[in-house]
Amino acid sequence: MLTGVFSLAVTAGIFLSLAVLLLVAERYLADYGSCVVSINEGSVEFEQPGGGTLLSALYDHKIFIPSACGGKGSCGYCKVVVLRGGGPLLPTETPYIGRAETKAGVRLACQIKIKEDLELRLREELLNVREFKARVASIRELTHDIKEVNLELLEPEEIKQRPGQYVQILAPGPDGPVFRAYSISSPAHEADRVQLIVRLVPGGIASTYIHGLREGDQVVFTGPFGEFRLSEQSEKPVILVGGGAGMAPISNIIRTIYRRWPRRPCYLFFGCRTTRDVFYRDDFLELSEQHPSFRVVYALSDPLAEEQQWDGETGFIHLSVDKLLPPAADRQAFLCGPPPMIEAVTEVLMKKGFRSEDIFYDKF
Repeated sequence: MLTGVFSLAVTAGIFLSLAVLLLVAERYLADYGSCVVSINEGSVEFEQPGGGTLLSALYDHKIFIPSACGGKGSCGYCKVVVLRGGGPLLPTETPYIGRAETKAGVRLACQIKIKEDLELRLREELLNVREFKARVASIRELTHDIKEVNLELLEPEEIKQRPGQYVQILAPGPDGPVFRAYSISSPAHEADRVQLIVRLVPGGIASTYIHGLREGDQVVFTGPFGEFRLSEQSEKPVILVGGGAGMAPISNIIRTIYRRWPRRPCYLFFGCRTTRDVFYRDDFLELSEQHPSFRVVYALSDPLAEEQQWDGETGFIHLSVDKLLPPAADRQAFLCGPPPMIEAVTEVLMKKGFRSEDIFYDKF
């Protein structure tokens, strides 16, 4: 018995030693020289010593593409199109890249080692993403686990963003700094600040960091990112459905709409568990009095016995959407919340005549 255990330990030790030697050889013995990274037919080009990841190289040259996992290959956000170089698709990439994307050359930048010249294609808007430095101007507790954090921009002093976009906050982590995505809740016309709505996630690296910030602290973030595109058609109705920290992009969209299009039809459906989780309701009801085309619906999914005086809806929020939203064509919907909510609301909207291309969503 002991002999078998000893043999197993020796074998494991040998394999571990070989793995370490391979890593050392990769880092110190492999010399790939200087490699050229060309983006969008040479509109951006730089040289980079071989051996590191493409994601790190892009960040070194201030090209900030989305990445929420710190380059560990577990979020699937850092997609680029590789036209030449990069080697074969790796098993670590296949869970995040579909068949059509594979044919198009889509790869995860964090998994590509620079060993040769590379030709890439990126969306032009990603080349306009900047790194920002900001100061915490104020913090407000919205609920027992959600804070509103207002950041005053220092460098650059202004940000150009679309309603519904997000930034990536740089937070210290146990294995080094990481980026985490948070939607911008301040309206697009307030270009000198960025407001965030952040729920504290137990054990969450970035949310713990943000909830620990104090007025005057400085933070770094990159952005803006995101695919939300609010229609410029002033008469096109907008449907907003969310819950919890999903309020952030919703608040941005609402404030932007009623600054630019005071009569534009807009429905807000917002789900909370109990009244402890309700925030901004009074503000939005006041706004709806100023703009009769704005309809506000809050629903409690798990009201407590003492909340019998609640004058809003009850039940899961998709039930309120099904009950109160009339069928109609040519509308946009923006959904921000947990995946089960997104799926349930999407099913309701499709039954009411929405086209899939008019439904945008962020899963929180």
